[in-house]
Amino acid sequence: MTETLRWRKSSFSGGGDGNTCVEIAPLATRVAIRDSKDPSRGTVTVPLEAFTALVRSFRTAAP
Repeated sequence: MTETLRWRKSSFSGGGDGNTCVEIAPLATRVAIRDSKDPSRGTVTVPLEAFTALVRSFRTAAP
């Protein structure tokens, strides 16, 4: 990835220092995902449609 990514963490990233979550960065047709505790370890990208379906399933499963 050569473009500069704008990473953000979920507002539900947990207690403490808030590092118990993943970070995401939007791309044109994909979403980049990395571990907020160790961002230098690697990045995974998934198609936007797959990420949207994942988030939607989390929302419907939430209490």
